[in-house]
Amino acid sequence: MAKGTTKTGRQPQGPAQRSWRRRLLWNGLKWGAVGAIWSGFAALLFLGWCAFDLPDVSSLNQVKRQPSITLIAGDGTLLASYGDLYGEFTHLDQMAGFLPAAVLATEDRRFYHHYGIDPVGLLRALYVNLTSGNLVQGGSTITQQLAKNVFLTPERSLHRKGQELLLSFWLEHNFTKNVILELYLNRVYFGSGTYGVDAASRRYFGRPVKDVSLLQAAMLAGMLKAPSRYNPTNDPIAAATRAQIVIQNMIDAGYITEEQANQAGSQSTAAEDNAPLPPVARYFSDWALDQVSSYIGFVNQDLVVQTTLDPRAQGIAERNLATILAREGPKQNASEGALVSLTPDGAVRAMVGGVDYKHSQYNRATQAMRQPGSAFKAFVFLSAFEHGLTPDSQFVDAPISVGKWHPGNYNDKFYGNVALREAFARSLNSVAVQLSERVGRSNVIETAKRLGIDTPLGNDPSIALGTSETTVLDMTAAYATFANQGQGVLPYGITRIQTRDGKILYQREGSGLGAVASPVAVREMLDVMTATVDWGTGKHAQIDRPAAGKTGTSQNFRDAWFIGLTAQLVTGVWVGNDDNKPMNKVTGGSLPVDIWHDYMMEALAGVPAAPLPLPSGAGPLLAAGEPLQLPGAATGPATTTASADEPGLLDRMISSILGGDESGSAAPAKPKTTPAQKPQKPERTTH
Repeated sequence: MAKGTTKTGRQPQGPAQRSWRRRLLWNGLKWGAVGAIWSGFAALLFLGWCAFDLPDVSSLNQVKRQPSITLIAGDGTLLASYGDLYGEFTHLDQMAGFLPAAVLATEDRRFYHHYGIDPVGLLRALYVNLTSGNLVQGGSTITQQLAKNVFLTPERSLHRKGQELLLSFWLEHNFTKNVILELYLNRVYFGSGTYGVDAASRRYFGRPVKDVSLLQAAMLAGMLKAPSRYNPTNDPIAAATRAQIVIQNMIDAGYITEEQANQAGSQSTAAEDNAPLPPVARYFSDWALDQVSSYIGFVNQDLVVQTTLDPRAQGIAERNLATILAREGPKQNASEGALVSLTPDGAVRAMVGGVDYKHSQYNRATQAMRQPGSAFKAFVFLSAFEHGLTPDSQFVDAPISVGKWHPGNYNDKFYGNVALREAFARSLNSVAVQLSERVGRSNVIETAKRLGIDTPLGNDPSIALGTSETTVLDMTAAYATFANQGQGVLPYGITRIQTRDGKILYQREGSGLGAVASPVAVREMLDVMTATVDWGTGKHAQIDRPAAGKTGTSQNFRDAWFIGLTAQLVTGVWVGNDDNKPMNKVTGGSLPVDIWHDYMMEALAGVPAAPLPLPSGAGPLLAAGEPLQLPGAATGPATTTASADEPGLLDRMISSILGGDESGSAAPAKPKTTPAQKPQKPERTTH
C-alpha cells in the first residue's frame, strides 16, 4: 500500500475538507428550511386567495337548471320540451350494481382509498400521458369532479384548481364516501340536457336506473368522458366501442368476471331515443326553437311556444317520404329528401328535413343549398308575363346559343312553334332562356328576390335554368305567392310565445311581403302551372282537386324537385344526395311528384275541394288551353307572337336557330295550338 493512502486507495481527508463539507451541509439545511418556510407561506397565501371567494357550499343540494321551452302544435298537443332534464334522486342501493362499479373502474378506481386527492392516480395519469404522447388519462378524483360540477365553472385556471382541491377536502371531511358517490352520480351531466343517472337511463334506454344491463351501465359510464361524442343516440358505434373499454376496466378492477363480460358482449347496443319529443317533427322543432330568441331576446323564464305544425300532416309527410325513398331510392341512387308544406299565407304545417332524424339532424329543408333546376322557371315566366307576354304568346323551341353556351332540352327533343303555356308545361329550356334574355336577367333576379329568394343569384344565361342555389323552404314560400293571390309570403312556424304563467311575450299579427306580383300575371302563372299538372311534366301529381305546380331537375340529375299548390296547401319536395352525387336519371316528374301526390292526397283527405284562389280583379281560371280574356282585350285568344323585327338579343337568337334539316330545307313548323285545341295526350317530358 502506498504511503498516505487508505485501504480504498483514496487520499485521507484533512480537517479543512471535513469542515467545508459540514458548512455545505449546514447551508443546504438552512436554506432548505428557509425555502420550505417561504413555500409554506406562499402555499398559505395561495390557499387564502382560493378560499377568499369560495362558492356557498349550501348550494350542494340545489339544482341548477336552465329555463325550459315547451313547443305546442297547432292542435294544442305537446310537440316538444327543451331544457335541463333531471331524474329522481337515486341511492346506491337503488341502482343496478353494475353502474357504480363501471363508474369507479373507469373514473376513480382508488375512490375508497384516498382523501379527495389521489397522488397515486396523479402519478399514474402523468406516466401514461407521457409515455403515450397524448392526454389519455386524467388525475381528477370523483370528489374533485363533484366539487367542480356542483360549485365551480368550467374555467381552466390555477385559482379554480385550488378551489377544487379545497372543496374536495371539505366534501371528504363532511360526507361519507357513499354519499359523495351518490351526489356525483345524481348530478353528473350525460348530454342532451340530461343530468343524473336516473334521467340518463330513462332518456337513453327507456328504463329506470335499477334496471340497466351491464352493457348499458358501461355505456353510461363511458359517456362521462365526453357526453356528446359517446352519446348512444348520436353515435351508437362510438358509444359501444367506449363501453367495451369500460367493461375491460371493470374486469381489471375485479368488479366482473370474463364470463360476465362475454355475456355483455351479446347484448344489444341499440339505445332507445326517449327524448321528450314525439316521433315526428324533430326537424321542425329544432327550426322553431332557433327562432324563439329572435322574437323575444333572452328571457330567464320557462316559455310556452304555440306553433303552426299539424301533427297529422307531419306524420303523413314523414311516412310517405321515408317509404317512397326506401322503396325506390336504392335502385335510383337517391338517398335523401325534404318536404315543406305551407298554408297559402306561409304557416308551416309540415316540415321534413331528411329521411331519418336519428341518423342526421341536418335539416335539408332549411339548411341545404341546392339547385332548383327548372323549378326556377316560375320566376322567368312571371317576369315575362309582367312584361306583356301571355300563356298564348308563341316562341320557337329549337337549339340556341348564348355565346359559347348551348342549352338543350331533356332528351334533346325540340318542339318548334309553341305557346308559352306548352313551353312551361313541357319545361322547354330553350324557350326559358329566350324569355330570360328578352326580359333581362336582372329582371328575373329581381322577380325571384321580390318573391322571397334571398340567396345569391348569378347573373348569367343559365340563371333561367335554376343553376343558382337556394333552399326548399324559400322555394316553397315563393310558390305560395301564387296561392296567396300575389301577396308575398314569409314562412312562419310560431304564432305566440308566453311565459308559463300566461304572460304573452309575442303574438303574431298579419305580416308578409305585401303585393309582389300583378293580379293578371299571377292568374297567367296559375294557368301554365295548371297545364303542368294536367298534361305536362307533373301530370302524375294529379289529385282529387285543382292543382298547379312545376317540376325541376338540376344538371346531371343531382337535384329533383316538385313544388305544387292547391287552394289549401303549398308543398315543395326535393330529392337528392348529401354528397351531391348524380342520381339514376331521377327527375322532378318522378320521385318528387310521387311523394307530393301521396302526401297531398292523404293530408287533404276529408277537406272539400276548392278552385285555386285568384287575385282580386282577375277573371276565373280557365282550363289550360282555353281562351284567355285579358282586361281591355278583344274577345278571342290573346295571343302574342314574338316578332322577328323586334330589336334585341332574342331576335338575333331566333334568327340563328331557324335553320334547315340535313337536306337544306327548312324544318316544318309545328302547327300552332289554338285555344280550343288542348293538346291531346301530349308526349310526356320529364325535366
